[in-house]
Amino acid sequence: MQLYSASPLVRTRQVVADVVALTAIVVAAVLGTGIGTAIAALGGFGRSVEEAGDGLRRSMSDAASTLGGIPVLGDAAAAPFEEASGVGASLAASGQDQQRLMTTLGVTVGLIVAVLPIALVLAVWLRRRIAFARRARATARLAATLEGRDLLALRALVLAPSARLLALASDPATAWRERDPATVAALADLELKAAGVIR
Repeated sequence: MQLYSASPLVRTRQVVADVVALTAIVVAAVLGTGIGTAIAALGGFGRSVEEAGDGLRRSMSDAASTLGGIPVLGDAAAAPFEEASGVGASLAASGQDQQRLMTTLGVTVGLIVAVLPIALVLAVWLRRRIAFARRARATARLAATLEGRDLLALRALVLAPSARLLALASDPATAWRERDPATVAALADLELKAAGVIR
């Protein structure tokens, strides 16, 4: 499979386009990863809230246990601390929810920032590169047979600029119809050059 044109100018453009496309893909991936990581790092606040909630829950539970052992007044004295322990548990759960939210948001935004530019680059660049490779391969396969070269010559008659055709022969269509070998070969070469198969 021919990936690059035989023409130096076209080949240079293709190489530059490849380098630009690959650089854009890498930059988009790095940027998406960086933004996703930065957003996920905001979950640190959630960790702090979770730790504070766990600390509050433990200390209030300990206080409730200690006060619950007092005869007669134990249950009444422990009740507010048990409620405060529940508040600590809720606070810890909120911290966990915030961490999950930031992680999910970080992954989602990171993927969007990375995937959209990469998809755009691939849609434009890769499609053109694949089209070139397919055309070059099909044209080279046609050139391998006499009938194929005749078909390439006909394609050149239809698609090539008039000035190039007239540079080959004063009446290239008649010369092609009469199967003039030199004209057919020159016309086929025009199409091979246009497809990037030969220089």
